[in-house]
Amino acid sequence: MIRISGVNKKYQDIKALDHVDLEIGKGELFGLLGPNGAGKTSLIKILCGLLSVNSGDIFINGLDLRKDITSIKRIIGIVPQDLAIYKDLTAYENIRFFASLYGLKGKALKAAVEETLEFTGLSDSARKKPKTFSGGMKRRLNIACGLAHSPKILFMDEPTVGIDPQTRNHILESVRQLNRKGCTVIYTTHYMEEAESLCSRIAIIDHGKIIAQGSREELQSLIKDYNRFVVTMKQSYSIVIDTLRKIQGVLRVEQQGPRVLIDNDLGIDNLEQIISYFTESGFKLHDFRMEAPNLEMVFLTLTGRKLRD
Repeated sequence: MIRISGVNKKYQDIKALDHVDLEIGKGELFGLLGPNGAGKTSLIKILCGLLSVNSGDIFINGLDLRKDITSIKRIIGIVPQDLAIYKDLTAYENIRFFASLYGLKGKALKAAVEETLEFTGLSDSARKKPKTFSGGMKRRLNIACGLAHSPKILFMDEPTVGIDPQTRNHILESVRQLNRKGCTVIYTTHYMEEAESLCSRIAIIDHGKIIAQGSREELQSLIKDYNRFVVTMKQSYSIVIDTLRKIQGVLRVEQQGPRVLIDNDLGIDNLEQIISYFTESGFKLHDFRMEAPNLEMVFLTLTGRKLRD
């Protein structure tokens, strides 16, 4: 469905994309992960025809992006990270406007708008203006405007930023439904659990380069040199992270309330020292276990950076 070969993009002296090679199959739900500034949004904009490349080739649905951009734009949709809706138009009018840009008219346009309102759970608010909407409703309207014309390929750039858990779950299920209907979805996110639950394949981009790609299982298999201890305390004690980090073999420590995540070198046996730190500090433990590698561990290992860095 999408074939990217040797793509380079520079902004003056900054290399946003560096010889990117990527293939995304028809009907995939494909995740694109990377820290801020890694090149995700630049790549999405290029695939949507909003930016040009300095070199390289891109084919979408068998069409050359350079030569057939008009035909390509008819079959793609985009849900941008920033809200792209008109606050003084109703939800119905917003969706109708964007759908009409793709040539929908008359009964077909009306049916598409009503179906999209129903799909995104906005039917009851169709005649209301988004300036009165909650953040989650605005996000759902943003999605509706990108898919009303039934695109074959949908680009979603961090569609769940800053919304409540209920709205996030609704959006994620909507993405799954779209994909089950045959829509190819390219999904970028700052939430690792979203990528793990949604995407059949994932690419990790950093400094403009694709540094790893594959299924969740294939990416997780890259972690061979360390594991993670998960310590759950009976209450949120204030641990001294620097003390734990000084234990030989400890690579990374993160506290999440009563939970402490300790990434550890597999070649060093320091379990007794780690447990001793908690017991000698007087912290009462609820649980102590070793956790299998997950996507976050893969990401941090490969990039050394948090997604929000």
